[in-house]
Amino acid sequence: MDANLIQISTTLLARGWMLATAESCTGGMIAAACTDLAGSSQWFERGFVTYSNEAKTELLGVSAGLIATHGAVSEPVARAMAQGAVAHSRAQVAVAVTGIAGPTGGSADKPVGTVWFGWNVNGTVTTATRRFDGDRAAVRQQTLAWACERLMTLLEVASGNKPEK
Repeated sequence: MDANLIQISTTLLARGWMLATAESCTGGMIAAACTDLAGSSQWFERGFVTYSNEAKTELLGVSAGLIATHGAVSEPVARAMAQGAVAHSRAQVAVAVTGIAGPTGGSADKPVGTVWFGWNVNGTVTTATRRFDGDRAAVRQQTLAWACERLMTLLEVASGNKPEK
């Protein structure tokens, strides 16, 4: 069991907040990890698996024009996914991931292993990108781990327990 997920659950429960996930390249892995914890229904509201561009638009309200302009794997789309997950749920907190897990699909400016993240913590949206090494399974597992690690840090900042890095 991931220590970050236990801390996330404790922090969300203490704040009375719910979590939603918006996942593309991980295909629901973050939601599955959350619901592996007994009692997660008290803090996990829902998960959106928006693998296709159409799903991002239909389920999360991500603008098709935004995707056309920047690509699905981009900061604006990760931001819009995190905002859409909160807007289309009863959650106050969301984590969104969109990336290229491989082994194909990469390009010179977006190589395999590129992942954009978005977090929405009670209306404050932050984004980041990472480039992970390894095969498809390794990229997806690292995406899950980093999404949760950074979410825990952002929740601590929102709770006033930790200065932002």
